[in-house]
Amino acid sequence: MDTTPYIWDPQYDSTMLFDVQRVRSEFPSLSVRDNDKPRVYFDNPGGTQVAQRVIDRTVQYYSTSNSNHGGSFSTSIASDVVLSEAHAAVAAFLNASSADEVVFGQNMTSLTFAISRSLGRTMKAGDEIVVSRMDHDANISPWLLLADDLDLTVRWLDFDPETFRYDLHGLDNVLSDRTRLVAVNHASNAIGTINDVRQVAEKAHAAGALVYVDSVQFAPHAAIDVQALNCDFLVCSAYKFFGPHQGMLWGKRSVLEQLEPYKVRSADDNLPFRFETGTLSHEGLAGTLGAIEYLEWLGAEMGEPIPALVETSDRTRVLHSAMNAICSYEQKLCADLIDGLQDIEGLRIFGLTHPADLVDRVPTVSFTLAGFSPAAVTQFLAAQNIFAWEGDYYAVEVVRRLGLAESGGMVRVGLAHYNTPAEIDSLITTLKALNVGRVLASTGY
Repeated sequence: MDTTPYIWDPQYDSTMLFDVQRVRSEFPSLSVRDNDKPRVYFDNPGGTQVAQRVIDRTVQYYSTSNSNHGGSFSTSIASDVVLSEAHAAVAAFLNASSADEVVFGQNMTSLTFAISRSLGRTMKAGDEIVVSRMDHDANISPWLLLADDLDLTVRWLDFDPETFRYDLHGLDNVLSDRTRLVAVNHASNAIGTINDVRQVAEKAHAAGALVYVDSVQFAPHAAIDVQALNCDFLVCSAYKFFGPHQGMLWGKRSVLEQLEPYKVRSADDNLPFRFETGTLSHEGLAGTLGAIEYLEWLGAEMGEPIPALVETSDRTRVLHSAMNAICSYEQKLCADLIDGLQDIEGLRIFGLTHPADLVDRVPTVSFTLAGFSPAAVTQFLAAQNIFAWEGDYYAVEVVRRLGLAESGGMVRVGLAHYNTPAEIDSLITTLKALNVGRVLASTGY
């Protein structure tokens, strides 16, 4: 993992600055109770809660700027300002060199299918693409379908089910002079491992291939710098970092300009519009802008200043300061979660657990509990108003590789920076209560 300070510094500690109760006050949904029980949101890998600024931006858009693009009248002009600001905000969030490199779409999956069609126009039968056993299926199936369409050869980058990491020497074995694309994830949505994207990019580029990175699971937890990563495409989703259901793709200008988009004839042929098929979700872009503004507030209020660097703007530094604060807080929270889970008899975590390795994972923790199906565990948790997921979470290859496909996958608990130690204690207590019956039965009581 890249340890440049403005991306993530393992020595960084924002404990004195980070105020989780102030953070929680920014999220209206965190105060909702059901039958007088507080909601405990550990379903964050599937989608986080939204900040008040997201709601305000969305309401403001609908109230004052709701219009289509390109008109000469006031609402359309106001709408276009919001769209432009949203592109600029995401560019700063990713440290892109230009807002023109940011493409919005319905979601990461739709954007990936769309860009795969354009990339397919540059490939021919016998060319090769590399996909990963650790990825969400949205960064696998589009490429498999493209390979079927064009008679491409698919090669797989595997991960070790014991270490939960890629063997990047194995990447050398699947790259060749026929490789045209390597699709890899920044962080696993199932086992949480953070991958060395920059090293993958170096190896892929040396072979003449482009690199497509799914950063959906990484984006809520640490700063992204596409220039430092040196990938060619990176996709993420605002609803995973406290915003609306909205996807976004970054691509290097030099690559995007060479691709032929699938679009209607009358659509603008300039970046980024040539890849933004049809009318966008303008209210979604407004909400995304609100999510970035929330992170700017967090960086200004609870982040430590980041030194000026050659290729970062003031806005990017504030946003990366926010993400460093989030990362530092979540590292400690994740350590508490893993410690508590490991204290439960019959529970097995699938992912990095050693304290020294936590810097190489996001706080997405998946496990099984002996004697219970994953669905039974999440249903028991739900009865206590603790929200978690079970199954494969579209990480089909991961669950198959771990040998868990036939037994219902895993339980997934994912932390966000608004979660608290008390919520983790509640989870551990509830899981232990579930486990009591199995333990007593096994001992003959």
